[in-house]
Amino acid sequence: MRFLHTSDWHLGRAFNGVRLLDVQARVLDHLVETAREARVDAVLIAGDIYDKALPNPDAVAVLSDTLERLVDTGAQVVLISGNHDSAIRLGFASSLLARAGLHVRTGVGALTEPVLVADAAVYAVPYLEPQVVADAVGAEQRTHAGVLRAVLDAVRADAQRRGRPAVAMAHAAVSGGAGCESERDISVGGVGSVDPGLFDGFAYAALGHLHGRQRVGDVAHYSGSPVAMSFGEAGHVKGYAVVEVEAGGQARVDLVPAPVERAVVTLRGRLADLLGEARHTSAEGAWVSVVLTDPTRPLGAMDSIRRRFPHAIKLDWVPEGGGEPVRRTYAARLADRGDLDICCDFLAHVRDGVAAGPRERELLVRALDGARVARSGREGEGGLAPAGRTASEGEQGPAGDATTATGAEAVA
Repeated sequence: MRFLHTSDWHLGRAFNGVRLLDVQARVLDHLVETAREARVDAVLIAGDIYDKALPNPDAVAVLSDTLERLVDTGAQVVLISGNHDSAIRLGFASSLLARAGLHVRTGVGALTEPVLVADAAVYAVPYLEPQVVADAVGAEQRTHAGVLRAVLDAVRADAQRRGRPAVAMAHAAVSGGAGCESERDISVGGVGSVDPGLFDGFAYAALGHLHGRQRVGDVAHYSGSPVAMSFGEAGHVKGYAVVEVEAGGQARVDLVPAPVERAVVTLRGRLADLLGEARHTSAEGAWVSVVLTDPTRPLGAMDSIRRRFPHAIKLDWVPEGGGEPVRRTYAARLADRGDLDICCDFLAHVRDGVAAGPRERELLVRALDGARVARSGREGEGGLAPAGRTASEGEQGPAGDATTATGAEAVA
């Protein structure tokens, strides 16, 4: 079996206010050509297809066109939902689409029903909200690790019964993987990471969630996002993996670089030096983040910078000898802060500097987890059927048990 592994398209994403959809569409054109030229048997798309649960119409149109052309290459297309996707919206008409070779897996209903491609079996595990699906999948712990362990144990047993080389797909944060600022944390309480050993026994694990291409453990691989979405991705080599699994279960992995329309660069120094030094010439066509180190903040700095670097989209000021960037806007000050940090900052602000204690942080974690679970219930991100629809209508757990989504209760 030969397949192309990709993930984290985040269609509809903006990069510091700049729309990326046109760039994303051109990269996906290249991905389709790669699938055709490599004559792959399948294309595996490991989640975070859209950037938002409710994508804009232009993003939907790009996805529709791309999937149609991928199917036209003759490849089977297997797609799972990630933590940014609405499982209900993405999974619309999935049974019908499977007849055309597009296999969309967004819930617990078919976890042990692989997509058979050539001589291999592909097991597609979408992002599953643990508080929503833990009971349905028989997880001992209501964590991402607990849920994924229960699912992969059931999947591994099915793969052994079939006697085929098995490929796993999942959208998860695996321990040892290097993240970056453009990824949304999938757990407030710090229990989102899973052990790479959970994927032992598979020929290859096609992962999504982390935006940098990397191998974690023996068989788990992140393809990374095909387009940079933050300045933290400046060192990434963007692309997709073409993987060949041999009859004995060995996988050979080759990276196909994606076309880079505009590099991402961070420049640091005094304004006069940045504007005059020839060594920065290569950054003139890049997306640029500037950190000024002048003792006093220059007036009209961004206008001056954009005369040389027309695609400069971020400006910070860190006076020489200073520490953190001095940011004037509220949005800029919160840009690198997580939800829990923002809540704790607010609590300290309204209490004249009294920081949140351990018990208060615990309550905030529970509240944020509850809000995330409630959102999962509304948007169908948890992996169960929507409220009022039972598993007998098409959604079953790994053991075949019928389940009914009852919604989620936020922590009061």
